[in-house]
Amino acid sequence: MPDRIWHTLLYMTAPVLLKNPNERKRERGGAGLTGAARKATGLNPEENTDPKVQQRILDALPVLVFLERAGRIIFANAEARLMLGVNEEEWVERPVEDVIWGLFPGTAEPQTRLAGTKRGSPFHATLPSKDGRLLPLEGTYSILNAELREAVIVAHPGGQERAPKSRLVEDVLASIPEAVAIEHSHHILYTNPAFTRMFGYTAEEASGASLREMIVPETRLNEHMTLEKAVDEHGRATVETVRVTKAGDLVDVSMQIAPLLVDGAQVGYVFSFRDAGEQKETEAKLQHDAMHDTLTGLPNRALFLDRLTLALSRRTRRPDQTCGVLFFDLDRFKEINDALGHAAGDVLLKSVAERLQAVLRPQDSAARLGGDEFAVLVENILSAGDLEVVANRILREMERPVDIFGRFVQAGASIGVAMAGAEHTVAELLIRDADFAMYRAKQTGGARYEIFDRHLAICVTSRQERERELRQILDQRLFEIRYQPVYRLADGRLEGFESQLFFRQQDAAMEDLRDLLAVAEETGLSVALGRETIEDVCRQLQDWSGRLAGGDLTVAVNLTPRQFYHPDLVAQLKRSLTASGADPSRLLFEVPEGALNENPDAAVVTLQRMMDCGVRAAVDNFGSHLAPLNHLVRLPLSLVKLDAKLTASAAMAGRQGAVLEPLIRLGRALGVRVVAQGIETPEQLKALIRLGCPSGQGPLLSLALEPAWALKQLDAGYWAIAS
Repeated sequence: MPDRIWHTLLYMTAPVLLKNPNERKRERGGAGLTGAARKATGLNPEENTDPKVQQRILDALPVLVFLERAGRIIFANAEARLMLGVNEEEWVERPVEDVIWGLFPGTAEPQTRLAGTKRGSPFHATLPSKDGRLLPLEGTYSILNAELREAVIVAHPGGQERAPKSRLVEDVLASIPEAVAIEHSHHILYTNPAFTRMFGYTAEEASGASLREMIVPETRLNEHMTLEKAVDEHGRATVETVRVTKAGDLVDVSMQIAPLLVDGAQVGYVFSFRDAGEQKETEAKLQHDAMHDTLTGLPNRALFLDRLTLALSRRTRRPDQTCGVLFFDLDRFKEINDALGHAAGDVLLKSVAERLQAVLRPQDSAARLGGDEFAVLVENILSAGDLEVVANRILREMERPVDIFGRFVQAGASIGVAMAGAEHTVAELLIRDADFAMYRAKQTGGARYEIFDRHLAICVTSRQERERELRQILDQRLFEIRYQPVYRLADGRLEGFESQLFFRQQDAAMEDLRDLLAVAEETGLSVALGRETIEDVCRQLQDWSGRLAGGDLTVAVNLTPRQFYHPDLVAQLKRSLTASGADPSRLLFEVPEGALNENPDAAVVTLQRMMDCGVRAAVDNFGSHLAPLNHLVRLPLSLVKLDAKLTASAAMAGRQGAVLEPLIRLGRALGVRVVAQGIETPEQLKALIRLGCPSGQGPLLSLALEPAWALKQLDAGYWAIAS
């Protein structure tokens, strides 16, 4: 070491050696020692010219000493090497910006701090240690020779107030789930534990290495350099990409690169990695769940429509081949579900899905559309006969009993078959035709298939016309309510009315709306129709309130099954009663026997909620579906209306006529009033009176009346029975 440098180093370091840390903070200048001081410390340069002695003296100093020449650190003492994590044998000359960050603010290019030549210029900087820590430094920087670009740097770790903050940063980086790597001059200075978990490299293995060489596949090298350039230009970059682990596995990552700034100068890059594979798996699962039935795993309606749409579009390329749809549901699903519970119903549906997939070709597609409704897309067929083969296979599978919690049940299926034709321009039309064919198969006994043909097409067209007609009636309110009287058969006293719907045809003639109720029920229009009816009847009851003093006269409203089980029924009833001010005790709701058979437990709940509003309930068409007699005991009914066929049997001899009398006696014993509806002949009337039937209605007694005529009948109060 040249003497001039040695002398300067001693002058720079001796004051630091003699001062305690607090004094160093106050005195950062590089003033030399007095002769007495130099003699006291043994640091007299004239007495210590042996290079080995000089090295030992500098290595003994408890401060960091660096010698810079032309932008490179050519010497570091033992304390500095300790901080850098290298021993004397490992020490090599390094660019100053690699060793001390922020010494030259605003640039990372090698240079000598020549802007000021004053000896002992103070500075604050950062020392990146080999173990990844970032150590704050403070000290003095002195120019030795501006021409030779030589300088000496004397520093020590920053004040204690900086350490907690540094530890906090390290703790935060170690805690976050994203993998983090800090790189300077393409050398890794720090990696957090998440980096080790993601890529397999320990902090020791990663330290000093390059991310490009370590985790960047060869196919991505250009991408890595492009991203660094983007950070330099725009300040940040994010990309979904691929990196490689220590084991050689490729991993999908979401990578973000940001500049590493120290005292305002960019000295490197901070990389953060998040496993994008998990996110992609999550997104794939969400997409799968959105397009598949969660119970069976089959495609749902949306995915089935997509596949059918594609199949229909492919017909233009292969006109000799087409596709078809099989639409089916289970004949006994509701019965099994009600008897064994919803869990049993789920087991049955999953079994159906498994059997479907077992009998279909790989290119065919099965789907669950909802409830117990399934559909099958069959592609590359030449005729409807190909669809019949598939339908027969499905029927055979559905005939085999299913083991449900140790009980073997047979569900059966009704299948509708429709082959795509020129008229099927969209997927929904083909599904509609298959659905209609299934409905016909169910009407003809079930456990069979029906092929959609020209005859069924005519029926569909007729049904569509009826639906359009019904919608027009509702939209333009072309319907009106008439009231058929109900009489006490013993003396002809008026007991109430049954509201009935009629609509006005184009020729102004009135027609019973009963024929359109089936279409209304299938399309859901019956709910809107029922709502209008309840509101009108409540208003009519209020208008008649002044004529109803005393007595027990009621006005009945018919409910279809869809209306009865609609969740808004009771709320709508309350709104109508409140708006009209009608007396609820005079309002009677007639529920079809078939609706009560569907779900007796739910029926009890609905009827009780209705009665809580103050109204009464009746079972309509009793005997039409062989309802169990315990309905009369279980359900909160005020009245039973016999089916018209039972009424007609009153005048017949034999078994049919024998059924009526015990029913009438049972109703009397249970306190439930029995009404015979559909009385058409005097013989039926006389037989009913003889059997003790309390009440009746029908065309023989009176047709349905307009409100004005019904009011006159109300004032009269009776019907004159012919002698």
